[in-house]
Amino acid sequence: MRPRKVILCVDDNEQALSVRKFLLETRGYRVLSALSGEEALEVFRNGGIDLVLSDLLMPQMDGNELVRRMKEITPEVPMILVSGTVKAFDRANCADAFLPKGACNPLEMLERIRIMIARKRGPKKASLRPYPDHLHDAPNAQPVVAAIA
Repeated sequence: MRPRKVILCVDDNEQALSVRKFLLETRGYRVLSALSGEEALEVFRNGGIDLVLSDLLMPQMDGNELVRRMKEITPEVPMILVSGTVKAFDRANCADAFLPKGACNPLEMLERIRIMIARKRGPKKASLRPYPDHLHDAPNAQPVVAAIA
């Protein structure tokens, strides 16, 4: 069994945080949560985070500043900002993606998360299938190209 991917969810709204946590955990992710940017940075510094999903508008440190600081620590971790104000998109310029609350459904969010974690992991390694031995021994044998499913 492969290890579960770890997502750090950040939101100053406890209800929104618990809904996101439930959604992600029921899809097999391990979820760490934080109610503030400072708390999130502390968790992030411990390492092992595969993706960060943060609210944009939070007191003290907004999501954009949080993402900027996290990118200084580990730039390859994908980070998504969400906000209820679509106009906030121009303020979300440090994240890898922006999702407007209410304008994207949970399935769209899950798909975006899946894609971004896959990109971090990189493409699957292509497996080379060797030719059967009888093809190597045949004189003037033409190579056989097999489609890898």
